[in-house]
Amino acid sequence: MPEQAPHGGRPAASGAPHGEVSRPAAGEATGEQVPAPAGPPPGPLPPPPARSAHPGESGEVAAARQAGGDRLRFIGAATRRIARGIDLDEIVLGLCRATVPTFADAILVYLRDPLPVGDERPTGPVVLRLRRTDRIPEEPDTNGGRLPMLPAQPDLGPAMGGSAAELAEVEPGGPLAEVLRGVRPLFGEAQAARTALPELLGPDPRLPGGHRVILAPLRGRRRVIGAAVFLRRPDRPAFEPDDLLVAAQLATHTALGVDKAVLYGREAYIADALQRTMLPDSLPQPTGVRLASRYLPAAETARVGGDWYDAIPLPGSRVALVVGDVMGHSMTSAAIMGQLRTTAQTLAGLDLPPQEVLHHLDEQAQRLGTDRMATCMYAVYDPVAHRITIANAGHPPPVMLHRGGRAEVLRVPSGAPIGVGGVDFEAVELDAPAGATLVLYTDGLVESRIRDVWTGIEQLRERLAETARLTGPNPPPLEPMCDEVLDMLGPGDRDDDIALLAARFDGIAPSDVAYWYLDPKAQTAGQARRLARRALARWGLDELTDQLELLVSEVVTNAVRYAERPITLRLLRTDVLRCEVGDDVPQLPRLRQARPSDEGGRGLYLVNRMARRWGATRLSMGKVVWFELSMPPGTPRR
Repeated sequence: MPEQAPHGGRPAASGAPHGEVSRPAAGEATGEQVPAPAGPPPGPLPPPPARSAHPGESGEVAAARQAGGDRLRFIGAATRRIARGIDLDEIVLGLCRATVPTFADAILVYLRDPLPVGDERPTGPVVLRLRRTDRIPEEPDTNGGRLPMLPAQPDLGPAMGGSAAELAEVEPGGPLAEVLRGVRPLFGEAQAARTALPELLGPDPRLPGGHRVILAPLRGRRRVIGAAVFLRRPDRPAFEPDDLLVAAQLATHTALGVDKAVLYGREAYIADALQRTMLPDSLPQPTGVRLASRYLPAAETARVGGDWYDAIPLPGSRVALVVGDVMGHSMTSAAIMGQLRTTAQTLAGLDLPPQEVLHHLDEQAQRLGTDRMATCMYAVYDPVAHRITIANAGHPPPVMLHRGGRAEVLRVPSGAPIGVGGVDFEAVELDAPAGATLVLYTDGLVESRIRDVWTGIEQLRERLAETARLTGPNPPPLEPMCDEVLDMLGPGDRDDDIALLAARFDGIAPSDVAYWYLDPKAQTAGQARRLARRALARWGLDELTDQLELLVSEVVTNAVRYAERPITLRLLRTDVLRCEVGDDVPQLPRLRQARPSDEGGRGLYLVNRMARRWGATRLSMGKVVWFELSMPPGTPRR
């Protein structure tokens, strides 16, 4: 049972009643001579003193010592309860539950809104917001109703069921500002508190008189952050002067706890913001593939880590799929992860082969430090060729879920982790049939204290196969499938971050692709227009003929002007009509405003105004300029 300090009362002195002889128990030593029982008592004896651990101490002194010990025990128990809280609500709740009903019958806690963080200097007026109230509830009678208020118990307004002011603006130089600046708790009947309480609680708070109200400022490490009001009902003993010291201790520990909670909340916000910034806000929607992802931190206390995933559109309607894991769960791991992810995006933009991307990531990790280690899986999917190229740097192998429900662990050379240095990476090219699903993940999904990584991989494969059986011949939906995969983790079976990336391969049918090589000569633009017109007629998209011919002519003319080798022209029919023109010139075109006297320079301006989207990507041997046109209304979705 927690120790409870009395409400200002003193225990009665122990001892025998007046006029009786106090007889010691058997074996009890006593310093008095007890008259022989044979003779009559010489007369009435004075009452013996109260028993005390300190011989010769009076009853009043013993009672005061006992009350002081009770107060110390109460303060110890209350501060421990307050200190157990981590967030703001837990700390304020700990103060309320520790003081009601042990120390007070009601409490109101006001905090600054907004609360200052660290060395911040808030601007504007100081506003206190009522954060929490607590009070002794009315006790039900035997019939389940509520006992009426005692006749001698007046309405305590906001403390006993009334409505306290929700917001209180502290006037500079006003009574409340002076009390808060003084820091010391005050009785409600003190002159300073009498004028400050209406400003805090609202006009006419109807508070009890006497020493039954304490106003205690809450001061943190650098400034006053609020105030607490302790109240006792008139039918209870009033506060004593020593209770001001108790209120001061409670206020100090609460204010320091609030400071701690605010700083912890800011750190958690920074960690969450950092993690959200390092991971993609949303996945792209490339042609021929559907994507879904999940990320779970290791624990609430470790909100940042080194796991990441990414999907990067590449030229030719391809997409790069990346999953990586930096060692550790700290801000440093998250920062390294962000640098490696940025490097991977830059390398992907150069259209390097997967093994070359891992090689450059390995060099970047070595530049960051000798102990910067990470694993990574880098895959490139080509929806036209229905192939996928994968390179691995010490990462768990991916799992392929085929359309018929068979789950397969792909055989990919593991390679060494990124950061080891001096290791060659090997890429493999595999079939990626339409309807298949590739699942990339980090080791937190398959490895824990109770199972090794290969046991976890086998469990993942079985879970994917079981999920596919539920949907029959059709592949399972991506989002529910990701949730099913995460459900394989039991309680306490997660020791590490988890990053999961699932890709459903739809591909692009050969009948929806038109591809040509064109010599770089003056007649090439006209030839490209004729080929594009025939392809649209074959697809039944004659409505787009004029628009496509104009844009193809402009882009091909620009490529022919500088190219030395044959250029490529490719049309892709999906949910949009995509045109790609490739040449061997690495310089990317730039959109500029042509002057009225210029004879050229308006090609990209037309593309920018007429196309749904457009862009240019540098390749290892040149570049690709592409644009997309929206399908005519009523065209069936593919």
